[in-house]
Amino acid sequence: MFVFYVIAALILVLFLVSLIIPKEMRIEKQLTVSRPADEVFGYLKLVRNQDHFSVWNMADPGMKKETEGTDGEVGFIYRWDSATNKNVGAGEQEIKEIIPGKSITCELRFSRPMQDVAKARFEVTDAGQGMTRIQWGFYGRMKPPMTLMKPVFTKMLGKDLEKGLENLKKILG
Repeated sequence: MFVFYVIAALILVLFLVSLIIPKEMRIEKQLTVSRPADEVFGYLKLVRNQDHFSVWNMADPGMKKETEGTDGEVGFIYRWDSATNKNVGAGEQEIKEIIPGKSITCELRFSRPMQDVAKARFEVTDAGQGMTRIQWGFYGRMKPPMTLMKPVFTKMLGKDLEKGLENLKKILG
């Protein structure tokens, strides 16, 4: 009976901890490329270009893709559905805001493997001498008890963003 109370107490403590852990998730990674800011911005605002550098887009080259609207403009929607890679899953990405020459903000709506909504944002800054700083951010909210996994998700997504930026640097220089 003692073991039961210990396990119940542990579960209760974990649940209470999950309630007090901040629910906001904010992951931002950056790097500098040897390309003028206007060229970098022009490349990044086209969502389809993520097929060439995003770890998630590249995970299943055979995934089903659909688009709606004009790429590079607010309202453009890019849908994906991977039948073979459960980590890629299915969902859509919609351009929600473009500040010309500065940032592109998209809403990510995941439908599989779990339903969720998040935001992704690229910020482009002229770093001088033909160099451009790119910041790629991922922003979302987690619900208890999933907040207990926040450190794992933050580390995993951070590595994916870094790898994507490394791939982007190979393309843009």
